[in-house]
Amino acid sequence: MSEVPDNFDRQHQSRQVYLTFDDGPDLVWTPKILDVLGQHKVPATFCVLGFYAASHPQLIERIIAEGHEIANHTMTHRDLSKCEPEQTRREILEANAIFKRTCPAATVRYVRAPYGIWTKEVIAESAKAGLTALHWSIDPRDWSRPGVDAIVHAVLASVQPGSIVLLHDGSPPGEWYPDARATSRDQTVTALSRLIPALKERRFVISSLP
Repeated sequence: MSEVPDNFDRQHQSRQVYLTFDDGPDLVWTPKILDVLGQHKVPATFCVLGFYAASHPQLIERIIAEGHEIANHTMTHRDLSKCEPEQTRREILEANAIFKRTCPAATVRYVRAPYGIWTKEVIAESAKAGLTALHWSIDPRDWSRPGVDAIVHAVLASVQPGSIVLLHDGSPPGEWYPDARATSRDQTVTALSRLIPALKERRFVISSLP
């Protein structure tokens, strides 16, 4: 396993923090998250799955039109550490092709490995595709629905200048949940509406990724 270089803290000594959203776009939750971001006039990066981007191109267009960025989260959210190099390459390049076809104006600079599992091979294939590996520094595990208070507390307890916050606006395809509520991102939406003002009160600046 190889660590992703974490240069954000060193490069940015100001009080910038970065919001990222994984596993979308989702027809229900992505628009709600975009609404909250728009209300507070802050940017974010959406780590998008090609599988969903192909089905919901209008959401990709909205993300870009509203001043946010998309990053490559692969085609289908497979664990790339278990893939052959050719499979890894396909997961990354096919998603990139869909993004370009869906929204030619979008510039994709980053890739985030599913589950945050990085290997030297995954980083190498990302670099070949012209993408920079993007990890995170704060994970409130919002996908597990721990409660709005828990999500907010986890972020505020750990945030510092340069922090990259991991949140979710969707769920990976093919993952079976016995309870439909498990895929709901309502807690994330509510937590976000509280987090943004709280971060601003602490004089953090929510910014686009450098």
